[in-house]
Amino acid sequence: MMTRLLLSTLLLAALPAMAFEVDSPQLQAGQPMAKAQEYNGFGCNGGNVSPALHWQHAPAGTRSFAVTVYDPDAPTGSGWWHWVLFNLPAGTSSLPAGAGNPGGALPAGSMQSRTDYGTPGFGGACPPPGDKPHRYIFTVHALKVDKLELGADSSPALVGYMLNANSLGKATLTTLYGR
Repeated sequence: MMTRLLLSTLLLAALPAMAFEVDSPQLQAGQPMAKAQEYNGFGCNGGNVSPALHWQHAPAGTRSFAVTVYDPDAPTGSGWWHWVLFNLPAGTSSLPAGAGNPGGALPAGSMQSRTDYGTPGFGGACPPPGDKPHRYIFTVHALKVDKLELGADSSPALVGYMLNANSLGKATLTTLYGR
């Protein structure tokens, strides 16, 4: 019996941990997003609806989550932040479509801060017409703290600094959008 228990323990220890991952029923990796995820403003006329997100296999010790959406291809020299959401409770494993929009269903205690559009909440894709399709990196951050002491007026750079300082792991989904 002891040999069997020891063998089982050794086998379990040798198994790799499941990878932290994120997916969405509205998004597919490497594929264009729908018009529903296009911004409504700045010359764009999309639905500006944040997509549903689901994640699993967060690292052990995760005490909260954050979600960011970043376009590294924006012609700014520093990219463009489309969504900055943090203080999601550790028990959270999904967000419904529209969660990042005014009146969206976010878990209690969650905080959305400023995007590069200048306001909190989801701001959809709006690349310049004629640019090659831009990449939109949806990232779920697993954090080692219960809460980031930041507010809705916090800049994406400040939130990013705090996310990296408190990170246990990240799961990403990269999509495309062009006009």
